[in-house]
Amino acid sequence: MVSFNRRIVRILEESGLVEMDVLAQASSVANKGDKSVTDHLLEQGTFEEAELLGVLAERLGVPPIDLQRVDIPSDVKDTVSADLARETGCLPINKTGGLLTVAVSNPFDVVKHDDLRLATGCDLRLALALEPQISKAIEAFYMGGERNLSEILDEVDPEMDVLEKIEDEDEIVDIARGEDGDDAPVIKLVNLLIYNAIKGKASDIHIEPFEKRLVVRYRLDGRLEEAMEPPKRLQNSITSRLKIMADLDIAEKRKPQDGKFQVKAEGRQIDFRVSTLPVVHGEKVVLRILDGSNLALSLDKLGFEEKALGDFRKAITSPYGMILVTGPTGSGKTTTLYSAVKEIMKPEDNFVTVEDPVEYQLGGINQVQVNPKSGLTFSAALRSILRQDPDVVMIGEIRDTETIDIAVKAALTGHLVLSTLHTNDAASTITRMIDMGVDPFMVASSTLLVSAQRLIRRLCPHCKEQYNAKPQRLLEIGFTEEEAKSKPALWKPKGCNRCTQGYTGRFALLETIPMTEAIKRMIIDGHSAIELRNKAMDEGMITLRRCALLNALRGNTSIEEVLRVTLSDARRATRGSSE
Repeated sequence: MVSFNRRIVRILEESGLVEMDVLAQASSVANKGDKSVTDHLLEQGTFEEAELLGVLAERLGVPPIDLQRVDIPSDVKDTVSADLARETGCLPINKTGGLLTVAVSNPFDVVKHDDLRLATGCDLRLALALEPQISKAIEAFYMGGERNLSEILDEVDPEMDVLEKIEDEDEIVDIARGEDGDDAPVIKLVNLLIYNAIKGKASDIHIEPFEKRLVVRYRLDGRLEEAMEPPKRLQNSITSRLKIMADLDIAEKRKPQDGKFQVKAEGRQIDFRVSTLPVVHGEKVVLRILDGSNLALSLDKLGFEEKALGDFRKAITSPYGMILVTGPTGSGKTTTLYSAVKEIMKPEDNFVTVEDPVEYQLGGINQVQVNPKSGLTFSAALRSILRQDPDVVMIGEIRDTETIDIAVKAALTGHLVLSTLHTNDAASTITRMIDMGVDPFMVASSTLLVSAQRLIRRLCPHCKEQYNAKPQRLLEIGFTEEEAKSKPALWKPKGCNRCTQGYTGRFALLETIPMTEAIKRMIIDGHSAIELRNKAMDEGMITLRRCALLNALRGNTSIEEVLRVTLSDARRATRGSSE
């Protein structure tokens, strides 16, 4: 170990990345046997973990591995026992035939590696990781992922003490400091789950019970990532704690329940929507996080193409008419509507929204929470709102014929109406309205603009990698012949300590169809969605796929994301012609 520490010091000295006095101090600490050179440098903040690993891997000629992102098959436990892994300090990653891939901190410790070869009968392929990470990963892997509660709570961030549950407007109860008695660790654990989700900017928390495991996953940038595996024995306690916070019935375990609560964290108020669902091995709990600080509230920050942004801005500045934003759940429709309302807000106007639920509270706006149990449905609320002398009405979602009928009439009688609908593209929105019973003439007369939206992940600017694709492949994806022949530089994700699997954050794609005279005439004449779409493209509409491709050319996203998020124009045309 001493000789390896010296080698590390020499590598860092040659790299010129560390001051000589810092290296000398690290070497002195290592010689005393207190800790390794790398441990000392990380503790002092000289390097980020990934940065140090990258430098060492390059100089040692061993590929690095991020143990937090690797998925280890459980069957490698049959090849390497927990005791052998701890004894050699090697974490098995994968086994293919007679080749075993292992993570090591010292690639030159031939004695331990020979022991591992003899015990397993496999040749070794080495990957470099830091010793503390290997030790931690070994314990997590061989304990089946279930860690001791005290170990989990040892990770509690001291800043978590700012997390408070708001009981009412006048009373704030601190829930981060725990309570006396047996329930205190569970309370602290639940607060840890919530705090880490807020800190990581997750949109949802999933607590999922399986036969032998309890898994916590966070939805980050639209994708679920496993965050923690609390002890299975705490499953019922965690569920009960969340039910208490959301004012739900803790004794009712056979029916789904919905509730909500608020917390105050880092000086801001955050709303949580809680949903419980009975499953085979208990109750699954999902928390939707409504953090107003993550809301852009500026159309310029959403990432729209200039043409789409211009169409949208022109529509929202009209005195009356209807604007529809469509797309699947989680595509950012509500955020776009909030941003539009924020942009056109004036003190002299009366803004009213009807939502289920009210996701973000905006000052100066009258927001109505739908409550079907008491008879306050979207249509009932909308009727009452229209008697409240509104100038702008935002409807969270049009779900039925009655609601769309009232919305169309409101748009025709001098109100600006903004709402969402679930369709695949902008043109399909028009035919969906007609299918819901709205007369084509009324659709053409009341509607200002229909649009479709998607959210796509943004490539991490720090680690994205450039490559060139074959022209034929580019044509198949949807690039023009001119673009394909020019062999454009495209980018792909790599992954680093600043991002999630090569991506960081998301931005919006928007396709818009303004109600031009030609489009209105086609609607009245009963043309199909594909015909309306083709006409809109002739008039300059940029499709969702084209928006995504343009961003791929700019290096904002990857082709993989483009294909995942958007439907190709060829497929859409084929499907549209068959409808």
